[in-house]
Amino acid sequence: METTAREFVLTLSCRDAKGIVYAVSGLLYQAGCNILDSQQYGDVQGADSTGLFFMRVHFSAPGHLADEASLDKLFAHVRGEFGMTARFHALAVKPRLLLLVSKHGHCLNDLLFRWKSGSLPVEIPAVVSNHPDFAALCDSYGLPFHHLPLATGSSAAVKREQEARIEALVEQHRIDLVVLARYMQILSADFCRFLDGRAINIHHSFLPSFKGARPYDQAHARGVKLIGATAHYVTADLDEGPIIEQDVQRVDHSLGATDFTAVGRDVECVVLARAVKWHTEHRVLLDGHKTVVFK
Repeated sequence: METTAREFVLTLSCRDAKGIVYAVSGLLYQAGCNILDSQQYGDVQGADSTGLFFMRVHFSAPGHLADEASLDKLFAHVRGEFGMTARFHALAVKPRLLLLVSKHGHCLNDLLFRWKSGSLPVEIPAVVSNHPDFAALCDSYGLPFHHLPLATGSSAAVKREQEARIEALVEQHRIDLVVLARYMQILSADFCRFLDGRAINIHHSFLPSFKGARPYDQAHARGVKLIGATAHYVTADLDEGPIIEQDVQRVDHSLGATDFTAVGRDVECVVLARAVKWHTEHRVLLDGHKTVVFK
């Protein structure tokens, strides 16, 4: 969808209380803004509820307020009144992605096609890999490819040095989101803290049952009937970050292990693309160890 320079998204969270929607919508109305879409959710039910309120507002602003700094200043009183964590996002500014990949390129290829075709409106300044395999693919899209190798069994110090080079690229290119498009490296706790809230990973949903190499072969040997994928935010707890999206595809006895792998790759591509798109559209808000996704 085409957006104008005056369109913004406001995302916010705070303790649930009466009057939040009225205060937010009333302030935007009085300032001359036009609300185009608004969604909200209160996590107030159940033993594991956080008691938090979440809101996403898509609106257009008058010319004198059409920048994030002016909107922040306008919103200062309401933010303070409710103790909100709130942020304005200019939709005319495309989020900047850094893609990380190893030796399985299906998710990388899918994201690059969606980007090039315009269905994923982002900027991709570069691709990083610990293997050289996809240099030609990136070159075909006119993208810089950074081969930052890691030998099998590299020490923690060597791995941290390689991660520091990735961090430098994140800073240099003003990256908003790092996407682990089947990047098969365990990230250090320091790197995870550096990427906190701005890195998404994708993996099969067989965990913890089928770990290690060739999980689809393991699943086939056990007669699995559902193949799934999970996209989640990266944390220091391996593959346990807040889940953004999941999906499954049914399989049966007529399919071989190779067919299982093909189905799994397709599901991984779709799930990762959804998660990345929703994040870049500012639809995903963290709710403790969970996410709220406004679709």
